[in-house]
Amino acid sequence: MSTESIPQGTVAAGYESVREEFAAVAADQGGDYAAQLVAHVGGRRVVDLWVGPEFTGSSLTGVFSSTKGAAYLVVALLVQDGVLDLDQRVSHYWPEFGAEGKQGITLRDLLAHRAGVVGVEGGFSLDELADDLVIAERLAAARPFWRPGTAFGYHALVIGALTGELVRRTTGRTLQEVFETRVRAPYALDFYLGLPEDQEDRFRTTLPMLPTPTQLAELEAGETAPDSVTGIAYNQHHPDALDLADLPNQRVVRAKGPASVGGVASARGLAGMYAAAISEVDGRAPLLKPDTAAAFAQLHSIGYDVVARTHKAFGLGFTVSAEVYPVLGQGAFGHSGAAGSQAFADPRSGLAYGYTRRRFAFPGGAAPENDRLVRAVHAAVVAQDSGALR
Repeated sequence: MSTESIPQGTVAAGYESVREEFAAVAADQGGDYAAQLVAHVGGRRVVDLWVGPEFTGSSLTGVFSSTKGAAYLVVALLVQDGVLDLDQRVSHYWPEFGAEGKQGITLRDLLAHRAGVVGVEGGFSLDELADDLVIAERLAAARPFWRPGTAFGYHALVIGALTGELVRRTTGRTLQEVFETRVRAPYALDFYLGLPEDQEDRFRTTLPMLPTPTQLAELEAGETAPDSVTGIAYNQHHPDALDLADLPNQRVVRAKGPASVGGVASARGLAGMYAAAISEVDGRAPLLKPDTAAAFAQLHSIGYDVVARTHKAFGLGFTVSAEVYPVLGQGAFGHSGAAGSQAFADPRSGLAYGYTRRRFAFPGGAAPENDRLVRAVHAAVVAQDSGALR
């Protein structure tokens, strides 16, 4: 067995089973599998593992929609501060947004993916997708794709720009700037919404999906028309639409860090952010008060997602993580990314979890191996708690 296929890194005493499960996952994946797994409990890092060619614990890769977790954390902080009000109309902060029947949409509606503002006619160019200010300007004039509040659908490529414009209108700073000053820099997190040039050598190109013939047939069977709501939400109707897997490989995306999909991070950065959100870290109080975390984790939209065309469960922006991983406690919240990344906080157990992988996983979204890894990490946490009680 190549040393590249053997997990590297450290685990705290009592978490050896997590290393074993990660090694088993790596063996099952084979090939050029490269991934990172990090977990914190009560603000202390207890798992820090990585595997694969050209990948280390400090390697950075595009985390796609796991970026949204950073955007929602910024919004949660501003709600907690009293700067934003969940039940205030978006147009109160951003008058231009009230055009085309959107005047009644509240911040709560927006975060719950109930606004229907998932894209624009004609789509976005690459430069536009990289620029949240441009996306927001075009969306302000757009008509919703369903009557707001009557359904919910994943605002895949635009929710960061929509929430980011509210941040800018109320603070005078971009969402990226607020994240940098209030979250990333204080905790020295490897999670960037705008990757500095001096960190470029740590970035590892995202590799495309390599589906088997059976998987390819499944993908083709599930294809949707470019001008369907799904196609528009994923920008497939733009004449020069870039393959989603290639987005973070574009320097313009990495440099501007659009808050829906443009984050660059390691698993350390993902897990570290959620640890800071719910736990004391290095003597700093949790970023979120328990009531704020509970409010943002509370279920707001569940059932058939008209964009993703599958079952989804959203709180306020964040996904309701226990709906995906039933071993987690009520109130767990986080977000996955298209290439396979996953990250969340489980306040009841004190667990913060981060996972990245370099090659796009089939079928997209949280990679299937997260099921095994989350169970292994959670079981170790429970075992440690049980031991402490004896």
